[in-house]
Amino acid sequence: MAKDILLEIGLEEVPARFLRAAMNQLLDKTVKWLDDSRLTHGEAKAFATPRRLAVWIKDVAEKQEDINEEVKGPSRKIAQDETGAWSKAALGFARSQGVDPETFTFRELSGVEYIYAQKSSVGISTESIVAEALRNIITTMTFPKNMRWGTHDFKFVRPIKWIVALWGHDVIDFEITGVHTGRTTRGHRFLGSETEIAEPTLYLEALRNQHVIADIEEREAMISAQIAHLASEKNWHIDVKEDLLEEVLFLVETPTVLYGAFDPAFLNIPQEVLITSMREHQRYFPVLDEAGQLLPYFVTVRSGDNRSLDIIAKGNEKVLRARLSDAKFFYEEDQKVQIDTALAKLENIVFHEEIGTVGDKVRRIRQIADQLAVQLHVTPEQATAVSRAADICKFDLVTQMVYEFPELQGVMGEDYARKAGESEEVSRAIFEHYQPRFAGEASPASLTGALVSIADKLDTIVGCFSIGIIPTGSQDPYALRRQAAGIVQILLEHQLSLTLEQLFDIALNIHQNLRNMKRSYDIIRIELYDFFGLRVKKLLSEHLRYDVVDAVIASGFNHIGSVVARGHDLMKVVQETPDFKLTIESFGRVSNLAAKSSGVAVQPALFIEPAERELYASWQAATTEYRTLLAANRTAEALALLSSLRPAITAFFDQVMVMAEDEAVRENRLALLAAVDQDIRSYADFSKLVK
Repeated sequence: MAKDILLEIGLEEVPARFLRAAMNQLLDKTVKWLDDSRLTHGEAKAFATPRRLAVWIKDVAEKQEDINEEVKGPSRKIAQDETGAWSKAALGFARSQGVDPETFTFRELSGVEYIYAQKSSVGISTESIVAEALRNIITTMTFPKNMRWGTHDFKFVRPIKWIVALWGHDVIDFEITGVHTGRTTRGHRFLGSETEIAEPTLYLEALRNQHVIADIEEREAMISAQIAHLASEKNWHIDVKEDLLEEVLFLVETPTVLYGAFDPAFLNIPQEVLITSMREHQRYFPVLDEAGQLLPYFVTVRSGDNRSLDIIAKGNEKVLRARLSDAKFFYEEDQKVQIDTALAKLENIVFHEEIGTVGDKVRRIRQIADQLAVQLHVTPEQATAVSRAADICKFDLVTQMVYEFPELQGVMGEDYARKAGESEEVSRAIFEHYQPRFAGEASPASLTGALVSIADKLDTIVGCFSIGIIPTGSQDPYALRRQAAGIVQILLEHQLSLTLEQLFDIALNIHQNLRNMKRSYDIIRIELYDFFGLRVKKLLSEHLRYDVVDAVIASGFNHIGSVVARGHDLMKVVQETPDFKLTIESFGRVSNLAAKSSGVAVQPALFIEPAERELYASWQAATTEYRTLLAANRTAEALALLSSLRPAITAFFDQVMVMAEDEAVRENRLALLAAVDQDIRSYADFSKLVK
């Protein structure tokens, strides 16, 4: 008869950021043990609160499944020598399977005779192995940070205070650090008490009676419903960020939503400052009106019931008032500092010991941004704005507000610059140059912000590559992948006529002129191109078939707008034009033979067959316009023009013997195919398409 298993690890309060991963780890390890042990089971579910991790497995079999299987070994020719004695290979196979060689059987498979081992094992009872298994699961769990307590050498995320371990109605007996298993759990620290769990199915209800909601989905639903009710009642928009909701979810055992207020005078401070202070320091949800403007209220979640909420609210208001007073002080003090004074302090902040200070970085950003402006032929007024924005884009890093809240860099720079008399375009660009900061965020709206953003990100990437800091696997300490993806996004969304090679050369030359680069310019350039290629491929793969992505990437991605447009237009034609596979086949025949060309120029005088003259004439009529269309990023028209060569290509292969005996004629025909193939490959490598 199947029984349920319940394991609860009672702990001192665990940091909220550790709990979900720890809960999932406990679940995964328990399920893996059951599966590896051949123990059938039903649904498995994990639970977590600040003071506990738990897992409940339903309908676990009372014993392991019996094993009766046949395992194939080496061939008989390898397993036995001429005398019939077992070889080392056969004996090794027998040891690995735990069987006697004399029990081997022989069977023919595909004309070859192999030895087989018959394995059988009677399953043992779950009860006899579960204690050791659960103890091992707990003691092998890993966490970002561990603690030791008392005189124990054992490390865990927080000290273990109690353990509930049940096999149906029975306690599973083991101990860790002197804590013995039992059926007694603990409720809410203030509202509940100890209670016994008779059997696993009663676990959630027993805790609920002690003011603990162990199921995280139930707890989250309670929080969301209470917030929604409050918002409807007050006609508020309560801004609930997922990361903050996740943290609050693991800070409480019984959630009760409440609200408080703060002095409206604080609204004179930029609302980003107030919101950040509320979220980061107090874990409060800000309250906004319909226009998205901050209201002088906050929403929080207590771990407890709804008694004395007015007292709890007043206590939170008192703490928040102190926090906002600090923010107000920082904000006012920061405005007393001149921008030039702040910039001078950047010379004392090291960006990287091998790359220089933040002041050095700003000078490189200015030069890169200026050259980008030149390449794009912007107006003199625009160029002046780009230079000024680049010069002061990092000045707010030395302000007290950004020191307290690093996530406000750019936000405070924009506000302080505007108050210091900088133009709206320059002020806004200080904020925008950090965009996009993460996947899904918008690019800078202004061209000034876009150019300074590219310059900043490009400087970081080139600087890191120049000293050998290149992302590998999961290691990317300077978020270079994200910054490269940001550059690609900006180039695409602003439709900037800048190629990757232009960007690399501008930045590399500036780094080379302003500092000693330890690595080769050419090697870094190749590495940068490959690195950005992966970002472009990832971007395309979000929307296009893998073979289409491979095809257009193979023809180059130096111009981001071109490769994206080629990819989307090729995808559309492949999906919507059934006979396009014939075009792909004809392009493939051209490419296969073009590879044999020696590189000589086409000589029309050597044409003999009408079909080769026709192909040459068709190509000549199309190539100039095709290249013009491709350069103008009119890729759909370019592909249509390229595809129009198919009839002439088909006739050529039907009527012309390419590999003629006359060497001059043969080379001329191969040269013609090579010329056509050059245009074909400038669009895509069509051989990579799955027909």
